Amino acid sequence: MPVATHTASFLETLFQAAVDAALPGQCLPPHLPEPVESGRIILLAAGKAAGSMLETAERHYREDRGLGPDRLLGLGVTRHGYARPTGTIELVEAGHPVPDEAGVAATLRCLDIARSARADDHVVVLLSGGGSANWIAPAEGVSLADKQALTKALLRSGATIDEINTIRKHLSRIKGGRLAKAIRPDVALTTLAVSDVPHDDPAVIASGPTVPDPTTLQHARGLCLARGISLPPSIQAALNDPANESIKPGDAAFEGRSYTLVATPMQSIEAARRVAEAAGYETIILGDSLEGEARDVAASHATLALDLQRSGRRCVLLSGGELTVTIRGDGCGGPNQEYALALALALNGTEGISAVAGDTDGTDGGRGRADDAAGAMLDSSTLARASATGLDAAAFLARNDSTGFFEKLGDLLTPGPTFTNVNDFRAVVIDRT
Repeated sequence: MPVATHTASFLETLFQAAVDAALPGQCLPPHLPEPVESGRIILLAAGKAAGSMLETAERHYREDRGLGPDRLLGLGVTRHGYARPTGTIELVEAGHPVPDEAGVAATLRCLDIARSARADDHVVVLLSGGGSANWIAPAEGVSLADKQALTKALLRSGATIDEINTIRKHLSRIKGGRLAKAIRPDVALTTLAVSDVPHDDPAVIASGPTVPDPTTLQHARGLCLARGISLPPSIQAALNDPANESIKPGDAAFEGRSYTLVATPMQSIEAARRVAEAAGYETIILGDSLEGEARDVAASHATLALDLQRSGRRCVLLSGGELTVTIRGDGCGGPNQEYALALALALNGTEGISAVAGDTDGTDGGRGRADDAAGAMLDSSTLARASATGLDAAAFLARNDSTGFFEKLGDLLTPGPTFTNVNDFRAVVIDRT
């Protein structure tokens, strides 16, 4: 039997408020640039929100601004299962988090379109989390198979998104400012992004294809060494080749170009805060950029929640960011589900505390399918219900099988693809006992 209906409903409402605040249909139109007088609007999109961003932008320019197909073109790349209905502009589905051939082919086409832009055109780049995997064009001499193997090794190592993207940017023909470099300097370039990274750093979102990159080949090599990543000869050679250095601050490629964040994790947390306060709770925002091992962060949040309850507070702890999981077992799950399982163990059945943890894109780790769980919910009955059905929560955590645990309890959060992505969302609800 799952989390009590009224509790689950409130937890899901908090999560949905966070997602709704970041939907491109709501947040993108005010930032779309006006059409140029006679030139073309060229839309290039990548990431889990690429479909909804492209759908919204195309509708805006066709219906609200009256642009015909001769003045509106482009191409989008999104994760398999995240497509949206677009008009004449093609949307390609590609691999995530491990890239695939569809992503390679579409990325090369995007680069060709970018290079074709004329002086009277305006290139509008629509970015969101997942763009690093969707826009995949390996550096010279690096095969897709090598990039796939490296991606899998980095994901298993517990590397942060900043670390992973630092390495990606030095093995790519589009990341690390290279897309901006591919567009003629006399062509207007506007980037509109949905942030899914801690601290909302444009150089990290989708690996920063249109902004300067402060990291270096030396940084990338050092991170591989620190994470114990064994590199094939082709990638070793690429990371030692000065030609693969990313585009640096001060380059003329960035002069006169604009970059705007249209949705951020904090905006979504604030939306959830309003819902919680309307329900009579005090709210405490722990930050929108939390990082660290999921189980360690869960233990810290459990300690804080227990202290607050003992002091008689009725409140909701809200946080975002991107937690990591160092995989030691053979189970299935993601950082949000692992956080929820570790939190349940740390709370040890304490009455009056419930929580939800979910990735706002609709999937959390898993098997790479669009129907994977986004996260999980828990309440004071979680461990007792597990024990009654013969489930050992600690054993599930030890083998990183949080999906298996919550699936058996019926407590997975499964909204399906949300068509946006402002990273993880967590809410711990503390009631008086």
